[in-house]
Amino acid sequence: MSYAAASASRSHAFWAEFALAIGGFAIGTGEFATMGLLPDVAQDLNVSIPTAGHIISAYALGVVVGAPLIAVMAAKLSRRALLLLLMAIFGAGNLASAFAPDFTVLTALRFFSGLPHGAYFGVASLVAAGMAGPEKRAQAVGRVMLGLTIATLIGTPLATWLGQGLGWRAAFAAVGAIGLLTVALVWLFAPQDRPDAAAGPLRELSALGKRQVWLTLGIAAFGCGGTFAIYSYITPTLVEVAGLAESFVPVVLCIFGAGMIVGNLVGARLADRALLPTIGGAILWNTCMLALFFFTSHNAWLAVPNVFLIGTCFAIVPALQTRLMDVAADAQTLAAALNHSAFNIANALGAWLGGLVIAAGFGWSSTGWVGALLGLSGFAVFAVSMLLESQPRKTELHQQSA
Repeated sequence: MSYAAASASRSHAFWAEFALAIGGFAIGTGEFATMGLLPDVAQDLNVSIPTAGHIISAYALGVVVGAPLIAVMAAKLSRRALLLLLMAIFGAGNLASAFAPDFTVLTALRFFSGLPHGAYFGVASLVAAGMAGPEKRAQAVGRVMLGLTIATLIGTPLATWLGQGLGWRAAFAAVGAIGLLTVALVWLFAPQDRPDAAAGPLRELSALGKRQVWLTLGIAAFGCGGTFAIYSYITPTLVEVAGLAESFVPVVLCIFGAGMIVGNLVGARLADRALLPTIGGAILWNTCMLALFFFTSHNAWLAVPNVFLIGTCFAIVPALQTRLMDVAADAQTLAAALNHSAFNIANALGAWLGGLVIAAGFGWSSTGWVGALLGLSGFAVFAVSMLLESQPRKTELHQQSA
């Protein structure tokens, strides 16, 4: 390949990854900004704040249901066509949310908006990895995920500010507009591809018969659940335990987002060098940072840097996404999409267990131990995965020596 051709190829890959990352930015902003707008939604639609929280649960349920359902049903579509369809659904769902006449309709629309979430990130990761080549797959996935991490740092605060100033409907409308912008960008820059003639629902469903796929999803569900155990209750912990002014909490959440960005970039680079050691090392790092929060949460000067370090736990995400590409064989779309279902299960599991120990009277800081135990559970799943993977190799070596 000539220098000019190589340069053009790199430029095309850059703009394709940029388009995919904008979609991740839209999804991340829509998902996280909703949490900060619950009081506004509750007041406008005449429901309690806990009841308003059902729109968050409805979106998460949409992610869990939509990821495998769409991956299987759309197996015969090209990846480019599927990305366009997914972002069109996401954009339309958020625009419609802005015009919801009542809470029941809004809840249904948040479920609808969550359907394309997991499948989008899964397919976008596969497209980016395919353009990057085998030696830089994880970094390409990390650049796509960068949109999601930047959403926590910039998108969510801006959408929350917009929603508080112009009403929560304006925030959903803005997210929907970014989703439709992504449709245009994907149309312009995503590589043209043809549907795989051999693809189909049954081939995608074959991923469910591979135990390494299930184990990798288990690592995500348990190993990442600890982060959500702490993050779900970060505001009352910082205010009640660390003595931080409530007005400073949004700044700390931005610091958490900065940690996610750093973790994403570093984790992706390490994963391209040594995938499995990166996964194992990231889980142990997560476990230590989460356990440390039990001790640092009593002092704001220690808690805030610890929150940044907990954010770096995102380092495992591109590594797990890449691992699924290796173990799913021909069923990569379903496996990649299910990864984000697993992360939403981690979200629900961490928040639930964290709430249990707080309600039992162990205090806000106890979420640190919940996080550490979930991290150790994730490492146990990883150890089982490595043990099972080593068995065929040992058998092969034994046969060769015989």
